[in-house]
Amino acid sequence: MMRVIQNALVMIAMLMAGTVVAQPIGDREAGREKSASCVACHGEVGVSSNPEWPNLAGQHPDYIVHALQAYKSGDRQNALMNGQAADLSTEDMRDLAAYYSSQDAEVYTPARTSR
Repeated sequence: MMRVIQNALVMIAMLMAGTVVAQPIGDREAGREKSASCVACHGEVGVSSNPEWPNLAGQHPDYIVHALQAYKSGDRQNALMNGQAADLSTEDMRDLAAYYSSQDAEVYTPARTSR
């Protein structure tokens, strides 16, 4: 009987550990509202018109959050993005990630030039 109880407790602990590790993605609508300063470079729905700036539409939310955290901490260097991320809270980052990851991704195809 003691073995059954011990196994049950181990299973419960494993289930709870999985829920602790998962981070909530954020609020998509709040992310849309917070994206006003992102639009100039990354486009209204996360599709940049300039190939120098990455598309955010359809990007994995964890990638967006980690990139913003790295810009904020200075671990990732970009003059524009370090400034943009400086005042973002973790909630802001998650909200932006929820918004951009929910957008349809488009692929930029540069025009072919003749030589």
